[in-house]
Amino acid sequence: MTYPATIAPALPTIADVLAAQARLDGTVVRTPVGEYPELDRATGATLVVKHENQQRTGAFKARGASNLLLGMSDAERARGVVAYSTGNHAQGVAYAARLTGTSCTIVMPDDPNPLKLRAVLDLGADVLLHGATFDDARAQATALARDSGARLVGAANEPDIIAGVGTLYLELFQQAPGLDVLVVPVGGGSGAAAASLVAAAVVPGTEVIAVQSAASPAAHDSWHTGTLAERANTTRAEGLAVGCGFEVTQAIMREHLADFVLVTDDQIAAAQRLYLTGARTVAEGAGAAALAAVLATPGRFAGRRVGVVCTGGNASANELRRALGEER
Repeated sequence: MTYPATIAPALPTIADVLAAQARLDGTVVRTPVGEYPELDRATGATLVVKHENQQRTGAFKARGASNLLLGMSDAERARGVVAYSTGNHAQGVAYAARLTGTSCTIVMPDDPNPLKLRAVLDLGADVLLHGATFDDARAQATALARDSGARLVGAANEPDIIAGVGTLYLELFQQAPGLDVLVVPVGGGSGAAAASLVAAAVVPGTEVIAVQSAASPAAHDSWHTGTLAERANTTRAEGLAVGCGFEVTQAIMREHLADFVLVTDDQIAAAQRLYLTGARTVAEGAGAAALAAVLATPGRFAGRRVGVVCTGGNASANELRRALGEER
């Protein structure tokens, strides 16, 4: 199913990203980058890994959510916030809500990653489990916010979230100058939108490529067709499990992104395994998708200096066993 895309009137700019960097100073971690011979040998490229799996809440989402809530007025925060998520956006919003003293309700699909569910509860948020997918949770959260008057905080159509996420790319380009290409995983698209926006402003010679699971290709198909698409949403990679495109992130990606590719869930699992064995780092499925894209098409990246963002490390024990081939 497709429907006409409409361009939101106010898209974030590099000035918004710079403002977010100042606002978030001391609130989020300036995460490290790493280079690993095993990854270079496996890909034929020079890999630079940005470790957002070491961010607050174990994923990059804390940046965007904190920027949004810190920028809200006291009156807005007094009404509370409602968010929907498979896990990492939920943790980011819950973290920002605790930071700002804001009442927070998170709607997650039934049977969520138990690690992510516990983390959200530990951060003090109320949790409502609803539906089988991200999209079911999104519909319920939208209704809950409408009925309660709370602020609905989505993961994609939020300029302040995209600006906050952009701070990680400002850091990366400072930490690892001279990247030929940057590969970024996509669920709703805040990461790739932020990456391509920042790259266009500060390192226009760097190619930005987005990657999504072929089992949940809505953002990929939206970008390639130019219309917002709804697609089957069956990926095992929770952070990529989104069944529709979003107008704000798509508008930015259409303007700045160089390409958008797909990988399989098995290729993602292989990349998780390489992170564990070759970089001694834990990546959840979404966090390994960028590396999976480089491994899948080595000829495209051979001999180039390639940035990959390990966007999160909140993998369950079962997910890690599956990546290591111990569970099918």
